[in-house]
Amino acid sequence: NVMRWEMRTRLFLRTSEFLWQEGHTAHETADEAQEETLRMLEIYRIFQEEYLAIPVITGLKSEAEKFPGALATYSIEAMMQDGKALQSGTSHNLGQNFAKAFEIDYLDRNNNRKHVWTTSWGVSTRMIGGLIMTHSDDDGLIIPPKIAPIQVVIVPIFNNDQERVQTFEFAEKISNSLNEKIDKLQIKIDTRDNLRPSDKFFHWIQQGVPVRVEVGPRDVKKQSAMVVRRDVREKSAVPLENISEHIVELLERIQDNLFQRALDYRQTNTRTAASYEEFKEIIADEGGFIFAHWDGSKEIEAKIKQETKATIRCLPLEDRSETGKCMVTGKPSEQEALFAIAY
Repeated sequence: NVMRWEMRTRLFLRTSEFLWQEGHTAHETADEAQEETLRMLEIYRIFQEEYLAIPVITGLKSEAEKFPGALATYSIEAMMQDGKALQSGTSHNLGQNFAKAFEIDYLDRNNNRKHVWTTSWGVSTRMIGGLIMTHSDDDGLIIPPKIAPIQVVIVPIFNNDQERVQTFEFAEKISNSLNEKIDKLQIKIDTRDNLRPSDKFFHWIQQGVPVRVEVGPRDVKKQSAMVVRRDVREKSAVPLENISEHIVELLERIQDNLFQRALDYRQTNTRTAASYEEFKEIIADEGGFIFAHWDGSKEIEAKIKQETKATIRCLPLEDRSETGKCMVTGKPSEQEALFAIAY
């Protein structure tokens, strides 16, 4: 739990109090520390992409953007639906700077006292903000199935006590069938009887539950149910005998679709600028991510930020190492940098 004196807060992204998953390690060698730094960066990437369904770009922070005192800072950068970047996690190779400052030593194999090589890495509740801003729509949350607290909600529809009993029993039958298919599937039956069906439906839409199953008296007679996806709002009538397999497959498709939809959006809104004029036009008119060559100087980095509000998000670890010329100065550049306006 962390407290900061934030002057301009933004819900989930920048708050005075937030939860922080943070880790520190100490190593014998510089190579081991660097390996751990990149290992944790990869763990964060996997969690973001495979569980939160948020595509990210991993990369090295510039000298101006790295953690003070670190040898190197790496980050994962995601694009939100407004085209802005969100730094979703960081991993720092701290070298021996903090070990020397705080006298963190160890005895080596020859019984000599030496400073350790340290790392630090962390993510925070900012990821929740990233999840909301990546997937959700004007009707509420859209939560990827792998991390949804409720993955399937079953909503009985009834007009009298007899129908109430029938639909509740059928809902239980569907729930049991799903639990037999997948262990620990998070299922909820909406037993409330003080709301109209449409109000119940919209409640679960707002909550972002991936799959909604509607069960009415006619469904009980037909031994089927209406299955609704949250991500694309598709409905399909599914027989009871097939409903478990259908929903299991559907949850996988929703997870994949959310990631692919976010990736397609990022790719559509990622551009390359060959000149500073082109760069400024893209930032002003289109936004999104921009790859451009930069000569590595802090002065030019500061100039770009002052004039456009765009910052270097990272120097991507993916291969964008073709040599070129800095879009501002024309000086040689060994790699493109990723620029964006960020939260």
